[in-house]
Amino acid sequence: MELNGKIAVVTGAGQGIGREISLFLAKHGANVVVGDLNLESALQVAREIEKLGTKGLAYQVDVSRKESAYGLIQAAIDTFGGLDILVNNAGITRDAMLHKMTEEQFDQVIAVHMKGTFLCMQAAAIHMRQEQKGKIVNISSIAGKVGNMGQVNYAGAKAGLVGMTKAAAKELAKFQVNVNAVQPGFIDTDMTRAVPEKVRQIKIAEIPMNRIGEPLDIAKAVVFLCSDYSDYMTGNVLEVTGGRFM
Repeated sequence: MELNGKIAVVTGAGQGIGREISLFLAKHGANVVVGDLNLESALQVAREIEKLGTKGLAYQVDVSRKESAYGLIQAAIDTFGGLDILVNNAGITRDAMLHKMTEEQFDQVIAVHMKGTFLCMQAAAIHMRQEQKGKIVNISSIAGKVGNMGQVNYAGAKAGLVGMTKAAAKELAKFQVNVNAVQPGFIDTDMTRAVPEKVRQIKIAEIPMNRIGEPLDIAKAVVFLCSDYSDYMTGNVLEVTGGRFM
């Protein structure tokens, strides 16, 4: 499952799941453009990638802005000579109960998750169609399947990513471009560490594998979908949840 010489772009790559995906892609031989709104975080991950023996490039990006999202994709092409892999991981939360959620909270989450994924896929697809190859992986969430209290915006956006993935997969299949999604479950990140400990333990107890997921669990699924082993898979949604919500 080697990716030697492949050129990858990962959004939201400065921390958490995105950071782990970037490093795991690099461990398998890919050169990685580390896209993140926080440039310092992106630079740190790019330095870690260089230590692994491949090339890393930090790029400050706001995926919700077309010029910025397109610039990210172009940076990969200009710096490394092409684009083989796009992982749309950038995301935010603006939680509130339905009756209290503001229009701004709703719009911000939709803009990053859905519009940002659309813009990055659009920019990548222009290149990948011409090259007749490519792998796109969109990071959804199990919340997009089962919902979460206080996350009408987030769950809606993550559900929307599934539909976008399947539509893009149908459009791009004839160009040998695979588009798939991953739905993480309860993963140990800064976001889930903010959950009260009592609630965390309840959620962990619901997981048949009896442990919280690690960012590496998601990275492994992503690298599989970016490798030749998934060449006959497109429009799929892989749940990486430890069996929760089976």
